[in-house]
Amino acid sequence: MKNENRFKWLSMAGLTRTGLWCLMREGTLIMKRDSISMCSRTWLGVLLLSTSWLLVPLAASAGLFDKPVLVASKWGVFEQAFKSSNTYTNPLAEANLAVTFTSPLGDKHVVWAFWDGGRTWRVRFSPDFPGVWKFTTRCSDPSNDGLDNVTGDFVCSASTDESVFDKHGPVQVARDHYHLEHADHTPFFWLSDNAGRGALESTTKQWEFYALVRAKENFTAARWIAATGTDREQRTAWNGDQINVEFFKALDAKVSALNRDGLLDVIVPFSLIGMTNSGFAAPSDEQAILLLRYMVARWGANDVAWFLPGDDGSIARWKKIGHAVFVNTSHAPVILDATEDYMTLEMFRNEHWVDVFGYHYGREFTNDLGKWLVTGSITNDWKKYPPRPYINISSAYENEEDGVGHPRVNAATLRHIAGESLLATPTAGIGYGAHGVWNWDTTTNMDSNGGRALANWQIALYLPGAKQLGTWSKFFQTFDFGRLRPAPELVVNQPGSQSPGKYIAAAETEFEDMALLYLPEGGDVEVNIKSLPKTLTGTWANGSTGETIPVSISTDSGTAKLSAPGAGDWFLLIQAAKK
Repeated sequence: MKNENRFKWLSMAGLTRTGLWCLMREGTLIMKRDSISMCSRTWLGVLLLSTSWLLVPLAASAGLFDKPVLVASKWGVFEQAFKSSNTYTNPLAEANLAVTFTSPLGDKHVVWAFWDGGRTWRVRFSPDFPGVWKFTTRCSDPSNDGLDNVTGDFVCSASTDESVFDKHGPVQVARDHYHLEHADHTPFFWLSDNAGRGALESTTKQWEFYALVRAKENFTAARWIAATGTDREQRTAWNGDQINVEFFKALDAKVSALNRDGLLDVIVPFSLIGMTNSGFAAPSDEQAILLLRYMVARWGANDVAWFLPGDDGSIARWKKIGHAVFVNTSHAPVILDATEDYMTLEMFRNEHWVDVFGYHYGREFTNDLGKWLVTGSITNDWKKYPPRPYINISSAYENEEDGVGHPRVNAATLRHIAGESLLATPTAGIGYGAHGVWNWDTTTNMDSNGGRALANWQIALYLPGAKQLGTWSKFFQTFDFGRLRPAPELVVNQPGSQSPGKYIAAAETEFEDMALLYLPEGGDVEVNIKSLPKTLTGTWANGSTGETIPVSISTDSGTAKLSAPGAGDWFLLIQAAKK
């Protein structure tokens, strides 16, 4: 899934009993993977764990020297197929299969396997520690010898550097609960694109093109709908009263394509669960639970997040579904999207299986929006317990029209909303959408340069706002943004007091060693630096180009008066000077 070459069968043919050492180092294979196609089951690997070499002898019992060894990399995907000895009319309704994985340290991880058509079941699992892992299956039908009490093992090698997820691990909620990070605690800046039904309606090559472009633009995540309506082959997620396996098999390649290019799969299992006026028959509670559990089993070992639209008149249903699928299990981040009603988030405040709160605001920057970001409920809600990251998940869709005569959303508007949103709560990231992409417009137009016919979704990938927010993503990843907390008191003589559209957003770390300001219209700013270190460095970052310009900051008085280098919006990053 993540990478088809992540694991391979290592043949024992022709090796002597003394065995062969395969040398593996954390992050680097001393021998190229193609050159270690044969390893002794008796001796496999020298692994570098932390800072010391660890010899991992895999003693094999008599008679097992011809048994192949399955190898998966750390944070890769181990996959094992099982063949059911019993035949079921409706496999998912008549049986379930859980697999317990035991790490080299003895830690246990229980994951669901999934039915993959016919009598085939599969489990996918992402190991997080090098060494020998063991697994045992438990089937709800104990008479099924092919599924119940099946045991095995595999070897987890060192991690690779093939993508950001291979290098740093899957995405999780950070230890402070206010932003996201990788498993190795590297901060993850959320810049997501809304691809709507793109995964369903595109070919694999088209989807790979989409992933490549967004990755080049420094996006870190892509959001897409998985099981609403039909795919390009007119298949649905359900085939009668059963899961349509072929529908989901076709999406496997789409999941992998995003991960390969370093994009988090933000999967919307199904949208509009409480509505039927979109041509999608809403599933029953039992069907929804079965569907979501199936998707978690199928794709949960990949680098994913689960995106649930909470405000469609089905709050009680989402709570029931979430409890059934996510409670008391280890899972990828779950984002609860408030859609049009921000107060929906408070209804999920005590739902501990929800990891991230997403909100929508707004189509254009108005005085009301400015006031809400500065003095509205969100300024206090993020402080409530339990803490969570807050992300403006759909700040504005570039080039979108509202049908009532307002101008289309331009790049400057979406940057303004995004900049203010990023600093209204502890900084975690921002969502983006482009008209033509989110609605996956396949209408074709001729390219004026090369004469090629391009679909509108392809053209919309290159709207200026996407590239500009991509420079923000790159900029934010140059400093420890996850430590920032809103600090409006840093701005002296706030221009937004008279005109919300000119509000200068500000944030500061709790250790008072770094501050960030967003100036929507450039100009002058007076910063209260009394709490900051005596020796400071400053950097201006242009909101539209990403250009960075160093600036000297005098600490002779309690404030610093600075002027943006030019017109338009700018970030001002102030940090303690390195000693």
